[in-house]
Amino acid sequence: MLTAVKLIIQIPCHNEEQVLPQTLADLPTHVDGVDTIERLVIDDGSTDRTSQTAREFGVEHIVRHSSNKGLAAAFQTGLDAALRLGADIIVNTDADNQYPGRYVSDLVRPILREDADMVIGNRQTDRIQEFSFVKKLLQRVGSAVVRAVSGTGVPDAPSGFRALSREAALRMNVLTGYTYTLETIIQAGKKNLTIANVPIETNAKTRDSRLVRGSWSYARRQAMSILRLFILYEPLRTFVYLGLPFFLFGIGLWLRYLVLLIGGGAGGHIQSVVVGAVAILMAVLLWSLGMVGELLATNRRLQEETLYHLKREALHSESLTEKEGAVPAGRR
Repeated sequence: MLTAVKLIIQIPCHNEEQVLPQTLADLPTHVDGVDTIERLVIDDGSTDRTSQTAREFGVEHIVRHSSNKGLAAAFQTGLDAALRLGADIIVNTDADNQYPGRYVSDLVRPILREDADMVIGNRQTDRIQEFSFVKKLLQRVGSAVVRAVSGTGVPDAPSGFRALSREAALRMNVLTGYTYTLETIIQAGKKNLTIANVPIETNAKTRDSRLVRGSWSYARRQAMSILRLFILYEPLRTFVYLGLPFFLFGIGLWLRYLVLLIGGGAGGHIQSVVVGAVAILMAVLLWSLGMVGELLATNRRLQEETLYHLKREALHSESLTEKEGAVPAGRR
């Protein structure tokens, strides 16, 4: 069990002046097992009064992007800032008040018990009436792909309502530009972090989603994100799957020619050998790309491990510097 636990609730925002007060008011001021709760607003280049509103409502920490960099970048900025602020646990929630604040304690509890490194709020999307059939289908498909790639059992991968331990946050490096939700789960699975899930309900919709411009736009962007993540984290499997149809087609043509040759009727079918050879060569080339991709993925994992140790050491050094620079109250 952690001692003197500091929880930081981070809220990525872009033009959330109207809804942010409602979101802040819904957050808990006390969680069992947590000594300090602080809020962190990441203003992702808002053109309204988002930062001023956060300041007026007493938000302890505000980080602002000079321009809109997207949700994934805002999430990563929040993690980095929360770590520098000494967070032991980080909870991420959306500024549109989709996620009820009363579930924060449920997210934090498995981390406090040291049973999990990351906890994700399962929205039980089939029960959300606002979601279209296409969106529900894509949520299920996306979660299934993430489970397959990451080796985890996350039922609601696109959920942004999640808690991370300090260790998990140190290991996160978001590379995608659209959304962080799927990639961070894959990273957690690949890095052998333990993921837990807690069932939650959602609040009534306060505004239309900024990420979803329509069912087909959402379908296209989500499909591209899933494909990109699969190629990024499973390059060998990806290119094996791509090359397999070419290989089977080529072998099929060769077998066809062999059968004809045995039967004495192969004279006019030499093109089967040529086309089959080209198809098999295509398969070999794709598999070779998979091997190259696997080597690059191994190199990336080594770089991520190095970055993890560098970040950990840097934060430790900052903490020591702050302690050494602190002046006892009686000497001020």
